[in-house]
Amino acid sequence: MNTQSTLFKVFGLILMMLAAVQAGAQPQSESGPAASCHSSSHANASSKREAKSYVCPMHADVKSAKPGKCPKCKMELQKAKVENTVAVANHNKHVEPAVNSTTAAPAPARNKMVIPDVHVLDQYGNELNFYSDLIKDKTVAINFIFTNCTSICPPLAATFARLQKEMGDKIGKDVHLISISVDPLTDTPERLKAWGAKFKAGPGWTFVTGEKQEMDKLLTALGAAVSKREDHTPAMIIGNDSKGVWTRTYGLAKIPQIMGVIQNVMAGRVEESSSAEETKP
Repeated sequence: MNTQSTLFKVFGLILMMLAAVQAGAQPQSESGPAASCHSSSHANASSKREAKSYVCPMHADVKSAKPGKCPKCKMELQKAKVENTVAVANHNKHVEPAVNSTTAAPAPARNKMVIPDVHVLDQYGNELNFYSDLIKDKTVAINFIFTNCTSICPPLAATFARLQKEMGDKIGKDVHLISISVDPLTDTPERLKAWGAKFKAGPGWTFVTGEKQEMDKLLTALGAAVSKREDHTPAMIIGNDSKGVWTRTYGLAKIPQIMGVIQNVMAGRVEESSSAEETKP
């Protein structure tokens, strides 16, 4: 009996030692809930870092961790879309992402321009519905100005004046130029008419102002709303409403380059406008 009791005790000690060894090994593993939580936290942190990224809507290569303006075109930087969460999860699961890494970056926004038919006034005081009278079924080039501006507005107007001269009778027939005031409280039709006369604005070049509430709706829809008039950018919107093609380009680029974008839009196609050389005309 003594021998049997001793064997039971030894066997019990062995079992206790094995249990202790197994328990000591578990904290070193990262395959349990703690590791899963760590992986999830890492993915969330990555998403948060990505959410803080800002990019220029015209220049995809311009990125910043803080909000601000593009050093190239002075447009407000926009928050980058958070698209890496699924990719991180797939990587952890060793699953290939659905999007091919060689896919080219998306082209400028197009075919999605929703323009409100707000009531506006032209430089002659005529009451117009912006979309119905100025945009519908037309190819247009739009810039943004205010008459008290002494920085980028005169060069923007000079660019339109040169387009008017170079394109001749196509202006007002095949292409319509539209300059929208970002300061409707100051820019009356009379002021716009006098300002346009300095640049010899002719038929086919319309200056637009109106009630502030209506103009705010319009500027917001066109992505040109600013808290201060001085903050507006030299962006130019070029669109072909009949074919649903819209793009943005640099409003102070060389005339041949802007004309090339206009011709492409007239034909229903859009090339990357951000490649336009950014030099004043």
